[in-house]
Amino acid sequence: MADNRLTIDDIAKALNISKTTVSRAISGKGRIGPATREKVLAYIKEHDYRPSPLAKGLAQSKTYNIAWVIPGDSTVTELPFFQKCMIGVSDIASTFDHDILLCMVYEDNFSSLERIVKNRKVDGVILARTLFHDPCIEFLLESKIPFVTIGSTPYKNVFQIDNDHIGACKELTEVLLLKGMKKVALIGGDENHIVNRSRRDGYLKAFSDLKIPVDKDIVYMNADSKPVVVRSVNDAVNKQVDCIVCTDDMITVYALDEIRKIGLKVPDDIKVASFYNSAVLETYQPAITTLDYDPKQLGAEACTSLFSLMNGEDIPKKKLLHYDVTLKRSTQ
Repeated sequence: MADNRLTIDDIAKALNISKTTVSRAISGKGRIGPATREKVLAYIKEHDYRPSPLAKGLAQSKTYNIAWVIPGDSTVTELPFFQKCMIGVSDIASTFDHDILLCMVYEDNFSSLERIVKNRKVDGVILARTLFHDPCIEFLLESKIPFVTIGSTPYKNVFQIDNDHIGACKELTEVLLLKGMKKVALIGGDENHIVNRSRRDGYLKAFSDLKIPVDKDIVYMNADSKPVVVRSVNDAVNKQVDCIVCTDDMITVYALDEIRKIGLKVPDDIKVASFYNSAVLETYQPAITTLDYDPKQLGAEACTSLFSLMNGEDIPKKKLLHYDVTLKRSTQ
């Protein structure tokens, strides 16, 4: 059984050597004779000594922490995504004996991340959201700390793990168009969020690849509040669209509620699909056509990539994960 009370000072006194010598033997750094190092390691093995994370970190210039950075302005519907991602991050971090420091940032305030990095409290960082103009990425690039993003970014020299949003949204939009829906409207969120841009680009690429003209009057972006979504739905209905596709689950919920208030039925009067699935859509009838991703895998892949970076390994600049197109009654 390990003697949890044993310290470096105890080992030094028992072997009649300095604490610095013990630390060098443990870390493998610094000048120390082979015989002395072997004597220290033998004593450690005999007493099953395990250095505390703090002592181990000091010896190896590590904190044994990584930062998990999420947007502080997340909505109730967005939080489950970040929670599932964090489970994947935690599973990998624990295998490397690292703990997670939760850090919350805002579009106009990333002081908590800045403080953690400048005070050297973490060995690496995972950003859970990317923005088109992203002060967090700019700060991390300048700080030269290892970091990866969950989500794509136009910034150079950033390691990115993302779902294949463009491919997924293109495929689902193509399915709808090939099913004979001539007027497919898009209601999307804030364009400063890269994920919304990517999903919009996938939607537009479907039209381009099928050589179908895009009606820009039924593409509604920056619908980042319920009133804007409501206005967009009413405008789309007035333009007699066949289907409304939403870039995320919350926009889909707002759209479905407004469609019901107008007195229309899904899918008889108008069809609806979502570019992101979550538990909030599971109770809706008819069942909603969606794109399905695995947030836990996203977190695990991001964390695996981060440790590869921290260990000096070469990894791809960008990795895209798989998706599933789930066709349900809302688009039949």
